[in-house]
Amino acid sequence: MIDVTETWFSETLHPGFQQRFEISKILFRSQTELQDLVIFENPYFGRILALDGVIQTTERDEPCYHEMLSHVPILAHGAAREVLIIGGGDGGALRDVLKHKSVDRATMVEIDRSVVDMCAEFMPSLSDGAFNDDRADIVIADGVKFAKETDRRFDVIIIDSTDPIGPAIPLFSDEFYADCRNILTDDGIIVCQSGVGFVQPDEARETYQRLNRLFADAALYLTQVPTYAFGYMTLGWGARSDRARKTDIATIQSRFDAAQIETRYYTPGIHAGCFSLPAYMEI
Repeated sequence: MIDVTETWFSETLHPGFQQRFEISKILFRSQTELQDLVIFENPYFGRILALDGVIQTTERDEPCYHEMLSHVPILAHGAAREVLIIGGGDGGALRDVLKHKSVDRATMVEIDRSVVDMCAEFMPSLSDGAFNDDRADIVIADGVKFAKETDRRFDVIIIDSTDPIGPAIPLFSDEFYADCRNILTDDGIIVCQSGVGFVQPDEARETYQRLNRLFADAALYLTQVPTYAFGYMTLGWGARSDRARKTDIATIQSRFDAAQIETRYYTPGIHAGCFSLPAYMEI
């Protein structure tokens, strides 16, 4: 198990840098069949989920990630009815997808049941009832296998994975992304997390190159999650047509207003600017 002291959680992702989170209380700790899982309380960020020694999400800043992973592709698409989430066991992406009443069904395929169960129990604000929504289809299975074998088609696919370590490694392959392309509808969109560009440039670059080989329209877009150190986090975008990313801001605003959803990070203005990359990340 990852070493966790009684008072501090230390995360070391990059050479020469460590960040620490004060532990007010450890709520849950287990070595599941797949990974080391810890949920603890912090005085500033609230409840925090860590897997294999890496912070995954916190109650305070999770909207910065989940809202951009969900609302950008759904509002750009404009007619998403079937949404697939691979990973995302904390329920945050599922919650934001189901805020769109136009979505008929959201299928979440999570490989580790413990993540779903423990986040539902100890971090219920993330899913906010989404696990019990009639439109939610929760599948405990290998997302790679699901994408290869399903005969269903999806308008939006969201890959809400950890970094490419442990059980998430197969989610970063050409074969997996090709399988995802094959189960998208004609105007379908796939989005995925692709690292913090300042310190993980290879992950961002390789994600873009992989998507660019497979999709008519490929790009990276940005969000800013305080607990993911070093600035902008990149999200990968691949679409089977170039229509969605050309959607003008007036249309995005109209769709957002019609959806009548409350957000803490996403705005149509943020949407309009998020595909513009700083010079150090240009591809």
